Amino acid sequence: MSSPHSPAALPAPTVAQAVAAVAAGGVIGAWLRYTVATAAPIAAGSFDWTTFAINVLGSFALGALISYLTQRRFRHPLWRPFLGTGLLGGFTTFSTYAVEAQSLLRVGHAVTAVLYLAGTLACAVVAALLGIALMRRALRA
Repeated sequence: MSSPHSPAALPAPTVAQAVAAVAAGGVIGAWLRYTVATAAPIAAGSFDWTTFAINVLGSFALGALISYLTQRRFRHPLWRPFLGTGLLGGFTTFSTYAVEAQSLLRVGHAVTAVLYLAGTLACAVVAALLGIALMRRALRA
């Protein structure tokens, strides 16, 4: 028998509902990213610590979120698209990270570009795994 909070008790969202959830979360996430980026601007042709921090923090949050949503019985079907794809997808900015790496290459900072690409990717993966592990531990407690 399913509880009132189990996924079986909730109807599957329509495509329109899922798209609306992603769009609403994306607006909030992009606004947050814009707010952080404008509060901590960087000089052109330098390592963008702001984008790096946004992507690593967003990866940590996504790992924790997915861990939470997959381990809890209450999983409304719109939380994942709203928070994961929408909010955190809008907050993180891996497309900007790629453009910034290209810009570093254009101005002759190849070593910085490689460090930026590899460092962001490695730290984002570690952050996501850490988010998963810490959420699992918190949910067991």
